Amino acid sequence: MTSQVKQSPSKTDLSRPSRSPTVQGNLEHFFSKNATTETSKQSLRVSISDIQEQPVPGSIRRKRRATEQPANQSSPQKRRRTLSGYAPPSKYDHVVNKLKDSLASDLICLFIGLNPGIRTATTGHAYNHPSNLFWRLLHRSGCTLRLCRAEEDGNMPRLYQLGLTNIVSRPTKDGSELSKEEMDLGVAELEAKILTKRPEAVAIVGKSIWESIWRVKHGKNLTKGEFKYGWQDDCERMGKPRAPDPSWKGAKVFVATTTSGLAATMSLQEKEEIWRRLGGWVEKRRSERVESSVPKVELEEHEG
Repeated sequence: MTSQVKQSPSKTDLSRPSRSPTVQGNLEHFFSKNATTETSKQSLRVSISDIQEQPVPGSIRRKRRATEQPANQSSPQKRRRTLSGYAPPSKYDHVVNKLKDSLASDLICLFIGLNPGIRTATTGHAYNHPSNLFWRLLHRSGCTLRLCRAEEDGNMPRLYQLGLTNIVSRPTKDGSELSKEEMDLGVAELEAKILTKRPEAVAIVGKSIWESIWRVKHGKNLTKGEFKYGWQDDCERMGKPRAPDPSWKGAKVFVATTTSGLAATMSLQEKEEIWRRLGGWVEKRRSERVESSVPKVELEEHEG
């Protein structure tokens, strides 16, 4: 009888599933003192298994959210890049486009944008959305001596010898609502404006605009290897006359980054570095024009 009593605990231990020694030992000790029937033993064993197999909801869920949320959650920059897709002109028939070109002859640089946004169109002032970086980059690059407001767009030719126009005139919410075909159709009008006004240079405000110009001029798509920001080869001048003209070879071309707030592929610092290359040249040409005009004024005064 004594040997049977001593063997029964070892058999029971072998049949039980492995559990944490600390938790199991404490609970079994509690059970041996308080449980009175086999039924209560079994119910307690079930409850022990449930406790050990179920995770602690609060802490584990909080840890899981802390590790998984950043990977699954979109960043603010990615949300800003959400585009609409093509929209026919009829979608914005109700929008009255008040934006006009800011042009003059013999400008230092003519800036070519994509098309007016809704706010720009309704207010009649270029790059007028709060998220657009155009006026900020224009100033930081050195193209303007101070930070100008969108409402001053019409004064750019007089103040800084800079002009503003677009490749497409119809307004949309964002550039993705334009088709490549209508962008390509706008190239001929751009060439005519440049030939008429004869700016020293044109600044293309965004890669997609230059892709359209390239497509029309070369009859093929611009490849990744052929694209570059900054000054383009001399053969890419715009507004060239059909007949040779010694006084006008066309406007040299600078491709700048887009200034749209929807574009987040480049940092502000990277954009400023590209724009600064243009701004340095604009500053130099403005200074040279001022210096070249001084002798003429002095000579006229002397002759008078």
